Amino acid sequence: MIRAAAFAFAVAFTLPAVAGEAPSNARLAAIAVQYMKDHPPVPGARMEVTAEPMDARLALRPCEGTPTAGIPGGRAMGPRVTVAVTCPDSGGWTMRIPLRVKQFMSVLVTTRPLTRGDGLAADDVHAEERDVASMGYGYIANLGQIEGRALARPLRAGTVLAPGMLAGRQAVHNGDSVTILASIDGISVRAEGVALGSGDNGARVMVRNANSGKVLNAIVRSQGSVEVIQ
Repeated sequence: MIRAAAFAFAVAFTLPAVAGEAPSNARLAAIAVQYMKDHPPVPGARMEVTAEPMDARLALRPCEGTPTAGIPGGRAMGPRVTVAVTCPDSGGWTMRIPLRVKQFMSVLVTTRPLTRGDGLAADDVHAEERDVASMGYGYIANLGQIEGRALARPLRAGTVLAPGMLAGRQAVHNGDSVTILASIDGISVRAEGVALGSGDNGARVMVRNANSGKVLNAIVRSQGSVEVIQ
């Protein structure tokens, strides 16, 4: 009997409202859910939409016209969305149907701890499917969106990258020719080298001295310029 009742509810939930009938809660919910699926806030996302429980005592007049649906204010982002279902008859009614919405997209997640000023390479992140409807600070879907950017703050492994976590463009890129600055016994020395990492001002990178071939720890000081860490 329980299975039969559940099946009957599922069937009713998927049926559209019929003109001239008094719509049940299940029919109203079905209209709202279908509208949401037909108008995804994030195109291409895998959506899961469920209606919140409604007052079982609800009784509406029959609707001669075909009920329509829409989102008040046009705002559909977030894990909770309200869809208004309206009867177009003269003196008709409008019901607001609360929905829970999940939108799954592939986003970039850090694979290891990263420090402020670090540039991001392919091995620093990996793709995971996450519910982006609950990500109020946004997300980043691919490396092309952050090319040349550095981190504005340190991040733990497993952090979903968001636009607000990024600083300006990197001052040094992996493979760039750089000027290596060093201070030896109070004397400033300059040498030419090659960056073995990427980063913004203040980021730590490895560099190779072009003359000696020695690999050194350095800090990015400006565009194309690094200072050796003693």
